[in-house]
Amino acid sequence: MLPAVALLCLAQAAASPSAARTPSPRPTPSGPVVVLETSAGRIRIGLYEDKAPLSTENFLRYVRKGHYDGTVFHRVMPNFMIQGGGMTPDLAEKPTDPPIRNEARNGVRNSRGTVAMARTNDPNSATSQFFINLKDNPFLDFGIRGAGYAVFGEVMEGMDVVDKIATVPTTSVGPNSDVPVKPVMITSARVEGGSRAGTARPASPRPAASAGVGAAKPRPRPSGSPRPTTSPRPAASPRT
Repeated sequence: MLPAVALLCLAQAAASPSAARTPSPRPTPSGPVVVLETSAGRIRIGLYEDKAPLSTENFLRYVRKGHYDGTVFHRVMPNFMIQGGGMTPDLAEKPTDPPIRNEARNGVRNSRGTVAMARTNDPNSATSQFFINLKDNPFLDFGIRGAGYAVFGEVMEGMDVVDKIATVPTTSVGPNSDVPVKPVMITSARVEGGSRAGTARPASPRPAASAGVGAAKPRPRPSGSPRPTTSPRPAASPRT
């Protein structure tokens, strides 16, 4: 389990231009669709199983065993991202499986509406926490400022719900910052078309992604990234 105060910050070591791959066009979801029922509404996520097989299987494993049910979006940063998948309403971290390898080299951009794995400064530390990009966040991509954050899916429906979550008032609770004053619950997560063990494929085409807005932390902090609280920061990043 990632340490509670660990920052999901971008690796500080800059990768050389030759090491960075040119980001590829936004792919079409090739894997199952996961439905998140939240206290703010429904979010449908299409998975990039072909681009991020490890991250996709990892996410589905947590969905199938009910890990996300009863968790919260514990980190909300307007004009940056919302993060969840690992904490209960009282901000206790749930036990997780071993971390997975970072797949950020897949060339998929952290653009508005995409879903990526949150992690600590260790590039290969992602477990259950994920974040949804509220705007295009190119500095989170592989090779821009380091190892990057692995994108494994996109919001197919419910971006209005994501944007609504981004407007909730936040506060600091102990070592956790950007915490919604009123918990934003993930009441359930399931694979569309069946039980948690299902493997339904998305039937409808994804809607075009809308343009993002700019900035990092809730109070604009230029550089920033999501951390899995395993939570984001120093110029703010998704952390766990």
